[in-house]
Amino acid sequence: MHELASTIEAGTTVETRPVCHESRLLIVGLGLIGGSLAAALRASGFKGTISACDPSASEIALGIEKGLIDTGGSELAELIDEVSMVVLAVPVLAMESVMANLAGELHRASEHVVITDVGSTKATIRNCAVRTFGEMPPSMVLGHPIAGSEKSGVAAANPSLYINHKVILTPEPDTDAEALSRVETLWAAAGADVLQMSVERHDQVLARTSHLPHLLAFSLVDTLARQDERLDIFRYAAGGFRDFTRIAGSDPVMWRDIFIANREAVLSSLDDFEAGLARLRQAVEIGDSDALIATFDRASHARHYFDTLLNKTSYQAEYHMQPHGKVTYRVQPGGQAQGRLRVPGDKSMSHRSIMLGALAEGVTEVKGFLEGEDSLATLQAFREMGVAIEGPQQGRVTIHGVGMQGLKAPSGPLYVGNSGTAMRLFAGLLAGQAFDSELTGDESLTKRPMGRVADPLRLMGATIDTAEGGRPPLKIKGGAALKGIDYDMPMASAQVKSCLLLAGLYAEGETRVREPAPTRDHTERMLNGFGYNVLREGDTCWLQGGGKLTAGPIDVPSDISSATFFLVAAAITPGADITLEHVGINPTRIGVINILSLMGADLTLDNEHEVGGEPVADIRIRYAPLKGIDIPVDQVPLAIDEFPALFIAAANAQGKTRLRGAEELRVKESDRIQAMADGLAILGVEHTVVADGIDIVGNGDQAVPSYGGGRIDSLGDHRIAMAFAIASLRAGGEIIIDDCANVATSFPDFVALAQRIGMNVSVEEASGR
Repeated sequence: MHELASTIEAGTTVETRPVCHESRLLIVGLGLIGGSLAAALRASGFKGTISACDPSASEIALGIEKGLIDTGGSELAELIDEVSMVVLAVPVLAMESVMANLAGELHRASEHVVITDVGSTKATIRNCAVRTFGEMPPSMVLGHPIAGSEKSGVAAANPSLYINHKVILTPEPDTDAEALSRVETLWAAAGADVLQMSVERHDQVLARTSHLPHLLAFSLVDTLARQDERLDIFRYAAGGFRDFTRIAGSDPVMWRDIFIANREAVLSSLDDFEAGLARLRQAVEIGDSDALIATFDRASHARHYFDTLLNKTSYQAEYHMQPHGKVTYRVQPGGQAQGRLRVPGDKSMSHRSIMLGALAEGVTEVKGFLEGEDSLATLQAFREMGVAIEGPQQGRVTIHGVGMQGLKAPSGPLYVGNSGTAMRLFAGLLAGQAFDSELTGDESLTKRPMGRVADPLRLMGATIDTAEGGRPPLKIKGGAALKGIDYDMPMASAQVKSCLLLAGLYAEGETRVREPAPTRDHTERMLNGFGYNVLREGDTCWLQGGGKLTAGPIDVPSDISSATFFLVAAAITPGADITLEHVGINPTRIGVINILSLMGADLTLDNEHEVGGEPVADIRIRYAPLKGIDIPVDQVPLAIDEFPALFIAAANAQGKTRLRGAEELRVKESDRIQAMADGLAILGVEHTVVADGIDIVGNGDQAVPSYGGGRIDSLGDHRIAMAFAIASLRAGGEIIIDDCANVATSFPDFVALAQRIGMNVSVEEASGR
């Protein structure tokens, strides 16, 4: 464990961070970056000696005067004795001569000296090191802080420059682990978020996210500055022009060096940009409205979406590698459960509406679309495959379908957030495309099994690679000639069934899927709604490959999985009365209604009707004492996502509730059986865990709290977090729930609606580090 120190900034205590324990630190190049590193270390409580080497005597003098460094000079040989870490902060094109000088003096440094750098082009610097030292030294850790300023020199040194900014380290396979750890600690002590990637990936990413924008800004300002009307142009330029061109005020010499050093990656990114610009020029020239809206809407929502995922940080290209901000729910005991609510649209149907709308011929209008991060990830993935999508705006999305063969190869991996549904359905859809693709997701999703879809897809002729244990990412080879299969699913899974049906759209012949128990049938219903014939007889559904989809309107019902939390809230709270509007009551999804009714809940369905082939109703539920039951095995697949909330209902019922046949809960966003059991134990609820289920002994006495309070780890699982939030209605003490950021993936308005019905829940946020 790193020792932590608390720093003071403008009189305010900021987040603690590790202390760097280097004995003697040498910074070569005392400009903004090197000076700010020294300032940040001083602010963090660094106790070692900091010296600097710089050709400018005045910079050294100012660094000493400001208290940033203890000593310094212009000759490396005078400063190297017993140094434990060297930070090379010189221009990229000066790096080789500095390294050559360092190599001749390095024997005088500490035996365990570590070398690192701050250059923005890593391949060039690695090549310098190999030429200088004969190899890449194991004790050298190349790095790049993604931070800067228009100002330069040690006078601009800022102790806060690296706080909440990324520092990318690019270790080699044989880099010494201790050296890497020490460099990580150095930057963490400065307040930075440290991540790793390969040298090649770094240079490609930075060429696109940093180098290209600077090149364009320099070019635009130079072009306008050479025009006769330049004074009026600059006088009347709006804020957008100033924001974009601000970076043209950066150090010209530094950027000249960067563009030369990272020439190949910069030219590659410039080629891509010029191709995109040519397409835009043509669209403007011929008045192609669809092409313009596709580009502008894709860009607009990409910007918004990446901002959301990054918690509004500036480093976008590796957005899927960044942690979410930490979110904690603090819920006071008691409260009410009263009101009339409409919960967000069904997530399963929101995913499918985008997928099928994109593959359809014509324009699909969607109402009730769930604007959670998982659904937005699916929407963004199709934008990256060339589909023009307008919205979402207040749940409305317009999809300009490209037809079955109209998708284009994305420029990189497709990120599907936290959604196992999206990844498994995408696997089937992409297996039939002509291009290669890769599917990735957040940290939670990368732990979930994907062999259950990869294996049958391989039987159809697909080529799919997974990580160890059949986990994501999934790498799918394009151009496979798929053939229909007759597949008996080993376990009931709507995701597997849907995956194979989507692959079957592209397969030769018939694809038949037999399920051991009924699962949600949204895919079959929606395919039929798009004019693609899916047949069913008993436990088997099938379709013929080679057809087409025809666009049409979709009205997404409210998600019964989201409604469940408020159904249970009312079921356990004396005096409660809640009506949930326009909820989907698809027969393959109503396990929660059936189970609550068996437990004695006072639940009625009103205003039943169909929307786009999907049954919907208003559900009214009032408090009535619940009793423990043996949950029927045939209801388990129909309520598989609702069990975290149902466990809370069981904890408030009279007697024992017994669940079996629910091993699928072990491989959701978390092991939901164990995660719920751990939380119930903290609250003091009697329970027994078995391999495929759990026994829960409820309180059943409405006159006293059913359990205590405590601190729960949701393990980043949105349904665990929401389940324990509603548990507070019958708790005897405060319930604190950690790691709740993923609630936004399925139910972004959960807290607001919980407060509306009378729950006392508050949210505490901290940026991810």
